[in-house]
Amino acid sequence: MTIATNLKNIAALALTLALLGCASSGGTSNMASPTEGTNAPIGGGINVTAGTEEDFMVNVGRRTFFKQSSAELDDTARVTLDKQAEWLNQHPQWKVKLQGSADDPGSVASQKALSQKRADAVRNYLSSRGIAPERMLAKGYGRDKIGEDCPEIECKSQNRRVVTNLQENPEF
Repeated sequence: MTIATNLKNIAALALTLALLGCASSGGTSNMASPTEGTNAPIGGGINVTAGTEEDFMVNVGRRTFFKQSSAELDDTARVTLDKQAEWLNQHPQWKVKLQGSADDPGSVASQKALSQKRADAVRNYLSSRGIAPERMLAKGYGRDKIGEDCPEIECKSQNRRVVTNLQENPEF
């Protein structure tokens, strides 16, 4: 073997070891699992003041999603709502406006009724977790407050939701 061949082999070995070192995470991760709920908290690096609206949005999540034509809470929705209830119980100064939306098949009236059922389902669940009903207003908006007007199922599914908005000076 020549010196040049030995140097190439050493360089290849060093590169391989370096890549293996980069690929290894030591078995831990700071990233939240996507199955921890809708709007699961983003990983470290964001410093927000506890008890603020920003804290709620970043560390808890304010959107609860539903399947098409349904107002039934699934497991993912319940995880999100459990986090909301825990946060709201720790910060009783906040009231919430639960804004239901629907981007489902049907008439304007049926979409408004479905969005109200969704908002009511969220209110009832939060109430069952200790949030006083007088701290919550549930209102269905139908298609009036959808995020995106689009034909794709992936986009439409984002409009089938209830947004939990914190209220310092509630409108209700």
